Formats: sequence, structure tokens, C-alpha cells
Amino acid sequence: MGARGCRVVVPIDVKKKPWQQKLPLHNRWHPEVPPVAEVQTGELCRVEMVDFSGGGITREDTAQDIKFADTSVQKQPLHNRWHPDIPPVVEVKSGEVFRVEMVDWTGGSIIDDESALDVKHIDLSIVHYLSGPIRVVDTDGNPAKPGDLLAVEICNLGPLPGDEWGFTAIFDRENGGGFLTDHFPCATKAIWYFEGIYAYSPHIPGVRFPGLTHPGIIGTAPSSELLEIWNKREKELVETGLQSLKLCEVLHSRPLANLPSTKGCLLGKIEEGTPEWERIAREAARTIPGRENGGNCDIKNLSRGSKVYLPVFVEGANLSTGDMHFSQGDGEVAFCGAIEMSGFLELKCEIIRDGMKKYLTPMGPTPLHVNPIFETGPVEPRFSEWLVFEGISVDESGRQHYLDASVAYKRAVLNAIDYLSRFGYSKEQVYLLLSCCPCEGRISGIVDSPNAVATLAVPIAIFDQDIRPKSSNVPTGPRIARNPSLPQCPYDGNLPITKNPCSTT
Repeated sequence: MGARGCRVVVPIDVKKKPWQQKLPLHNRWHPEVPPVAEVQTGELCRVEMVDFSGGGITREDTAQDIKFADTSVQKQPLHNRWHPDIPPVVEVKSGEVFRVEMVDWTGGSIIDDESALDVKHIDLSIVHYLSGPIRVVDTDGNPAKPGDLLAVEICNLGPLPGDEWGFTAIFDRENGGGFLTDHFPCATKAIWYFEGIYAYSPHIPGVRFPGLTHPGIIGTAPSSELLEIWNKREKELVETGLQSLKLCEVLHSRPLANLPSTKGCLLGKIEEGTPEWERIAREAARTIPGRENGGNCDIKNLSRGSKVYLPVFVEGANLSTGDMHFSQGDGEVAFCGAIEMSGFLELKCEIIRDGMKKYLTPMGPTPLHVNPIFETGPVEPRFSEWLVFEGISVDESGRQHYLDASVAYKRAVLNAIDYLSRFGYSKEQVYLLLSCCPCEGRISGIVDSPNAVATLAVPIAIFDQDIRPKSSNVPTGPRIARNPSLPQCPYDGNLPITKNPCSTT
């Protein structure tokens, strides 16, 4: 399947004046102004346009004109590890608007076709691909210092022009897995196409929704001291976690942590094969989890107009970002579960001197044990009706867990999957959908022993049918007949698969 084409019907050359364009422009409304192109209903077309002044506002007239933002960042080498010695590739000033472009988190490993073999055999040692690091200085040229806060405002964002598509996938249980890997062990994927702010998938028909686009990863470089803390605690977890922690079964088969590894390591400007590369690669932290520096937090509300306040641990802050998502549900339950895409961010930074001490309280034994805070932007999809699914900390076997929010959320997601599969969808389709649509997850109760309560709210308006319970029968017919099969591979492993004896088939 090729990406859906978008025909350019009104081209613009930004180097030419309005009256020099291939198709003439107009600046009045009148019934006798003749059309310059023709399109058919349902056809995806592209209309380009000059700014309202026709190019009269130049880069000399404004210091922060996004039209002339710095696009050099993506031309620099990428990296996929956190380490204080990965050198910055560019420098920006406080208050300056700049543009960062990035590949999808797999570096283009997942392609737009009808096979899930790319998902089944993906090399997860290479993810995530990050753009940066970016050194931040104030207007006088003084760099951000350890102990400062870096306020990063997301001015604009979106897919890269000409690359308006994305994917959602379930990793094979033997290679990555996911939150429900014990129920869905097979590598599976769905391709999504973008129509402006909306996404639709031929693999999951009957749904269309606006995306709350955001970067899955945005963070600053750790100091050597913080990096040592990360590696020590995560190594201890790997070595003793299964004996010392009570984990629900869904987590047993997944890695407890992803420790430093030279396999698949990218360190930006550091040349591979040198002693410096070898040293850094053995120490550098994987980008898989979110940590004190921000990183892979997958917060869907970090969208246009949002601002994130990141702790600064090294001189210059060394800001990096990547893992762009067109849309994501709370929890990103399929792991490769957002609508993953290549994209861009237009950012503006401000340095808050001594901001860590002023605003962040350490939740640990050192001043480094802090976490970022963020404010949401003013632009979000608006939904007024939701169907909410509840889960408690009792697993599929009926076993009671004690205030386990992971088990409760798993139950909420499984309840939603089983319910929505009654409306003509396979359970794999619903699992992928709940991972990437703008659904909202909540820890609704964490105090009433022994059950934690979690909820998953699904917006009703994204479906082309009414999914609410009603006295009449559940709808059947064309929606079931038109559902295509998802690109999927068989599961070849031997891990046991959880069965719920009371679920629908």
C-alpha cells in the first residue's frame, strides 16, 4: 500500500512576488473571479499560499519570524543515548524561535505496506533516534547552568511536509512486547493517513479523530553523577527485581530495565570506533524510560502552546527531542502505540536561573532526584461525550492484588477491548485504536484497600456508529463485512498466553 497521494493544485514559489506565481492570486471576493484549478469530492489536495502580506514582511522586520526559523538542526548527526559528553550540534539563544526536525523513533524501520515483518524483526537496540543535543544560552551568550530550569515552549509542530502518514504497532512478544503482551503476542501494525488535523486508517475503518500531536521525548542531558545514579539503580532492579518485587504477570516477560549497551549505539558527533566512543557507549543510558531529565514521558498533552520546565544538569542544558506522535492515548498501551511519525517542532527556550532550587523539591536522597513540570497548551481536541471503562486490581484469573494500579488499568483496557469488539472490530484493531486515539486514562482510586481503581475514557464521537449500550441489539452488518485484516505475523514463541474464559470470542 503506498501512502495516499496529495495533488498540489495551487503551487507557490516563495522566491516570487504574488503576481509572478504560476497560478495568479487574488485579494478580493467576487463571483466573476475565475477558478484556477478543479478538484473532485473526496480527493486530498494541497493548496499553498503566501503569507497575508505577500512577502512584504521580511526577516529583517522581525527577530522571531518562524518563516525563517533555523532548520539546520536535523542536518546534524542523531543520537540514541543520554550522556553528558555527547556534544551539542547547534546553539540557540533564549527567546529565539528555532525549528527541530526529526525522523520517527525507529529511524524509518517501519514502512507503509501490508506486511508486519518489519515490526516483528525490528532492532530495538537502535531506538529512539533523537535530534540534538541543543546548547542553550541567554541573550548575553551565557549558557544554562546546572541548577537552572529550562522552560521550553512548543510554538508549533506537525508532520514533515510530504510525509503525512504514521503507524501504530504491536511488537512480537519475544521482541519488545507491550502492556497486554500476554493477550496479544503477534506482531501487528496499522497505517494511518493524515488529513489536516485528522487521522484515519484503512486497517481500522469507521473511526476518524483529530490528533493531539506531541513529542514523545523531550529532555536535557544528565550529569555524570545523575547518569551513575540511573545505571546503578536500574542494574540493581535487573539483578534483584524478580525476587524482591511483586509484579503482575503482564510485566514478567518484559525487560525490567534496558541497561547501557554498545549495540546499536549512536552518539552524534562522537566517531564510532574511537576510545571516547567506546567509553561513552558503555556508560550512556538508553532512552526507553522517562527519568529526572524528562525524556521518554509520552505525555500526550505536550502539544502546541505547551511549556515544559526541564531541570538543567550540564552546562548549556543540551536539549534533545524526538519520537514524534500524531496522536496517542493515555498509557500508549501497545508500546509502539501512538501514531508514530516523522515531524518537526518549533521551540522557544527561556533560562530560569537557580530554578531547580526555587521550584522543584527532590523526591530522593540527592538534589538531582527531581522531575520536570509542564503546562498544557490552549489547543486540544474537544469531546463532550465519553464512554468510560473501569478496572480494579483483580486479574483475569480472579486473583486479588493489593492496590495495584497496573493491574487495574490492564483490566480497564481489556474491558474496553472486549466491549468495542462487539461492534464489528477485531480485538487487535481495538487494542491498536485505544493506544493511539485521544482516550484518557485515570487512576481513579488508590486508597480503598485492596482495590485500586483505574478508568479509561473513550470519546464516542470518533466512531461512525453509536457505541453506547441501548435496549436495541448491538449493530451488525456492513461494518463487520468491510473490516480488513491487519498486517500481522504469527507468534513463534512458547510463552503462555493469558485467556479470559468469560470474554467474547
